[in-house]
Amino acid sequence: MAGHSKWANIQHRKGRQDAARSKLFSKLSKEITVAAKMGDPDPDKNPRLRLAVKEAKSQSVPKDVIDRAIKKSQAGDGDDYEEIRYEGYGPNGVAVIVETMTDNRNRTASTVRSTFSKNGGNLGETGSVGFMFERKGEVVYTVSVGDADAVFEAAIEAGAEDVESSDEGHIIWCADTDLNEVSNALETALGETESTKLIWKPTTTTELGLEDMQKLMKLVDALEDDDDVQRVTTNFEATDEVMAQL
Repeated sequence: MAGHSKWANIQHRKGRQDAARSKLFSKLSKEITVAAKMGDPDPDKNPRLRLAVKEAKSQSVPKDVIDRAIKKSQAGDGDDYEEIRYEGYGPNGVAVIVETMTDNRNRTASTVRSTFSKNGGNLGETGSVGFMFERKGEVVYTVSVGDADAVFEAAIEAGAEDVESSDEGHIIWCADTDLNEVSNALETALGETESTKLIWKPTTTTELGLEDMQKLMKLVDALEDDDDVQRVTTNFEATDEVMAQL
């Protein structure tokens, strides 16, 4: 899963660029508003909202933006947002999951389908690639939190299922239903996380060469540029040489 991890890191760095920050904040704020609308506006009483707020903070979203998003939910906004997952294929048959949040499913479906077509991909039916992924909770720490052994011990004690440590940081996975509890235990043991969220973790991967990786990045960038798209996940695998050339 090294390639997938590196892709996540590429997207993470990209998300910190000024040009992408505004769009990222908007998507995180939308998730907060919807989470607060669907449950309690108090993060301590609403696990989904707590995770949304935690992820927003990890991306440096200002507190006043988070507060406004929660207040917006109580003003009646966000009622009509619908969560829709699209599945398709990118270059060389790589699996792509697109998570959206929209107030107009026809608009979103049309845009997602068009984006796949224009960038060498194909939109599939629901379930066409979903079986290649598992829904998991993911907690990320930087290398500064401690060595691999210390993180592994804390993760297992917290109820996590697996840990991947590298010179880029520590990625901890758990059952999706355990994310709130596991992340709380980890924060007690290791401190504030770099990122805490629900993900689609690939169970099988597709290896891509440089040309296909460039095509995939173009497709993912185009999908993420859509305001209705919250997150894009793929199951690519690539060698260190290919990643270095990117």
